[in-house]
Amino acid sequence: MNIKKLCLIALMIALSAVGASIKIPAVVDSVALDALPALLAAALFGVRAGAITGALGHLLSALIGGFPLGPMHILIALEMAVLVWIFGILYKKGKKILSGIVFITGNAFVAPIPFIFLMNKGFYAAIVPSLLIGSVINTVLALIIIPRLSSLTQHRPKKRDVHL
Repeated sequence: MNIKKLCLIALMIALSAVGASIKIPAVVDSVALDALPALLAAALFGVRAGAITGALGHLLSALIGGFPLGPMHILIALEMAVLVWIFGILYKKGKKILSGIVFITGNAFVAPIPFIFLMNKGFYAAIVPSLLIGSVINTVLALIIIPRLSSLTQHRPKKRDVHL
């Protein structure tokens, strides 16, 4: 990995920290706009960069919220990494709307399923609406912003010095 890409990933993680401060009202205080930079990173810099940003972004969001679910946030960070990875793969294949639908569905309805068994059905029912709102906002913003930023990340031919 080159220095430029490493710096861009660090920038996306920093933006996740900013997004983590923008909370969606929820039962737990870790639902926020931290996924937006992860989705951008997956589409612009690759699925690995997006997954790393997604996992660390969630952990930052949980940290800002006081880790309300304790060590279960590690599971959520792993789920976020997988969902962002899938989003990136689908987006790169040109299935932009499908990538958004899969991310929203996965983040809002599938990812919290383990908490039915770890906590109870009431927690699942309480968290899904705010996860759905947060997922839609993160994804819609990402789908709007990615095309506008993609021209900045495309490789341009370097100008060669011309000697007269």
